[in-house]
Amino acid sequence: ITMTLGIGLCEESGMLISMLNSSLKNVPAAMIPYVIAFVGTVGNIASDTAMVVIPPMAAIVYMGVGKHPVVGMMVGYAGAQAGFTANLMVAGTDTLLQGLTNDAIKAFIPDTTFQVDPTCNWFFMIFSTFLCAVVIGFCSVHMIEPRFGKYEGAGEAKLEEVTPQQKKGLNAAGLTAIIYIIIIAIGFFTGLLSGENGAFIGSPLLKGLIPILFVLFCLCGLAYGFTAGTFKNAVDVNKAMSKQMAGMGSYVLFCFFCGQFQGLFNWTKLGTLLAIGGADLLQSAGFTGIPLFICFIFVVTCVNIFMSSGSAKWAIFAPIFVPMFMLLGYHPGFTQLLYRLGDSPTNAVTPMSAYIWMILATAQTKYMKDIKIGTLISNLLPIAVILEVIWVIFFIIWYLIGLPIGPGVGSTLPVGIL
Repeated sequence: ITMTLGIGLCEESGMLISMLNSSLKNVPAAMIPYVIAFVGTVGNIASDTAMVVIPPMAAIVYMGVGKHPVVGMMVGYAGAQAGFTANLMVAGTDTLLQGLTNDAIKAFIPDTTFQVDPTCNWFFMIFSTFLCAVVIGFCSVHMIEPRFGKYEGAGEAKLEEVTPQQKKGLNAAGLTAIIYIIIIAIGFFTGLLSGENGAFIGSPLLKGLIPILFVLFCLCGLAYGFTAGTFKNAVDVNKAMSKQMAGMGSYVLFCFFCGQFQGLFNWTKLGTLLAIGGADLLQSAGFTGIPLFICFIFVVTCVNIFMSSGSAKWAIFAPIFVPMFMLLGYHPGFTQLLYRLGDSPTNAVTPMSAYIWMILATAQTKYMKDIKIGTLISNLLPIAVILEVIWVIFFIIWYLIGLPIGPGVGSTLPVGIL
């Protein structure tokens, strides 16, 4: 909820749309697919807004360079959906999944102080952002564009020009962000926000990242809004934040039932029993390591096709698999990463998502009257499959090298936790 309020303020001020309009201008035609895929992937910092905003804008950009707009919509949609879990910054997905992971840890070991931070998958996701952009862009150029050919429609749509006032707003937001980051850096290097001996791991900066990011987004949104004129007074700011909170009703409802589910699991100890039994079975069969990782990712992938909500699935999976993998010696943040690898790519092809039907309706209305849902899914499916395979290979290489997946987080559980 905190991250949604901060990022939502940037969205309601118009800053995110202005940034997209500005970044997609004057991009070389050959780079368009990769840029759209990248923007779609990092655009998920605004959560579901990316699925609504980026595909129609991508269609306009594609049409402007003589490419088929429906292909652009699919590339933007694939970036926002298949690359949903990757980002350069800590996003709402990180904070949401981290909370459910910590609930599972607490249910398994009630008196522990051990928990994961929102940054537990950050390093891996930064590199994954570029991986998703390259794979989705490459697949669109070599597999999807040849099927559609050149667009012959009469569309005249174009990206909105960034007005001088909006440019001033972006400059103000950028300057605000720089000043704020400098203040945070000074606080870290002077010891106010650092850990023991200046350490980043376990520091107040890392543990307080959510409120720090909340303030950053709020300041940038306010700087843009008041400079660009979208915010006139405090009443406008209040309306913007209220609008964002109104959209959180379904999430609060989900939290209620999720809480009952996890409460029953904790009370009956069913999650613990399943975790111990499953861990014993896997150890006795020798089914651990990379084969286990791939199997778990595959299970999540299959379930994701029929149950698109990532948080709902993790609320069910976490109480069982987090303790199970802990008993096998794996870090909860590592288990969460495995889940995200299985949860993300098939988001683009599941018919359970409302957004693919929105894409279909827009494409039928504006660009291809006879296009059907099968056309979208059949073209998005190769992207999802290839991205999943390459992403898993990338993960295995990362794991074998022994690189940390986040600050202070590797694959193994720290000694003494159990």
